[in-house]
Amino acid sequence: MAQMGFFDLSDRYASLDAKKDPLIEINAVVPWDAFRPLLERVWRKPDEDRKSRAGRKPTDVVLMFKTLVLSALYNLSDDQIEYQVRDRLSFMRFLDLGLGDRVPDAKTVWLYREALAKAGMVDELFAQFDGYLARQGYIARGGQILDASIVPVPHNHNKRAENASIKADETPEGWADKPAKRSQKDVDARWTQKHGKSHYGYKNHLNVDRKHKLIRRYHVTDAAVHDSQAVDQLLTRGNTGSGVWADAAYRSAEIEAVLKARKLTSHIHRKGKRGKPLTQQAKASNRTKSTVRVRVEHIFGAQANDMGGTLVRTIGLVRAKAKIGMKNLAYNMRRLGQLGRLNPCPA
Repeated sequence: MAQMGFFDLSDRYASLDAKKDPLIEINAVVPWDAFRPLLERVWRKPDEDRKSRAGRKPTDVVLMFKTLVLSALYNLSDDQIEYQVRDRLSFMRFLDLGLGDRVPDAKTVWLYREALAKAGMVDELFAQFDGYLARQGYIARGGQILDASIVPVPHNHNKRAENASIKADETPEGWADKPAKRSQKDVDARWTQKHGKSHYGYKNHLNVDRKHKLIRRYHVTDAAVHDSQAVDQLLTRGNTGSGVWADAAYRSAEIEAVLKARKLTSHIHRKGKRGKPLTQQAKASNRTKSTVRVRVEHIFGAQANDMGGTLVRTIGLVRAKAKIGMKNLAYNMRRLGQLGRLNPCPA
């Protein structure tokens, strides 16, 4: 087999450019190095705290962060992201790696994500990028759209008594003596029903601005938490519009009072009651509201279809928050590139 030369690699990259590699766009619009100060707080010990300067140098923090973004963009496991970075030129170029450079292995990727999760750093990274979006002209406009989506996790195969103990925040009998078994059990995820089907996992609650279809705030809970219970964590004061859109699950006297107190205008769908169905006028009003509210469904659709699905392979709420938060952040990075193409001069 002939040895690959410099121009052979350049030709392959040129071919990727001709196919409109989406990672080029994301790489160009995201200020990666601006995240470095936050990342180094978690991922690297100060020089004075290091016992020795011997050994292999730690992997660059921005490279590791970009690896996690890649994982979120395509919903890859840690083993898969290691393999894909080694195998795909587009991934190597995104990470600024040459053919002879060291690729982060699956264990290193896991350790870096674990450090982020335990420090609660993903929320800060998300907020920092949201500030960057605003400085680029993409401030929250047109009102707020609220919704939630179930994020599945692999099912636990527990006995009924074990599930009852978990729901009561107790350790099931026999688990304390088997730490290996306990470490493989997700005691934070919950079952819920939607459209007559049972689902197990967590919920990704979103606040999306109407104008730019960017995620402005998110909140992660177990799947059994009702959508309306996350309203206080989602509402923001920074949106230029006063309208709030949501489906009928958010309709209640308490939420209407909260919106009124915050001087926000409710566009929440009305819902019928037993013996008192919606009038034709109310149904028409709901259809009008749906033309706005549907924009949040586009985001859930993009995460489920264009970004490789939403299945979370981690265990526990802390790790799920980090994975789901990275998914939301990666979506916003991807969306920024789209907005730049669609509207180069935001307003």
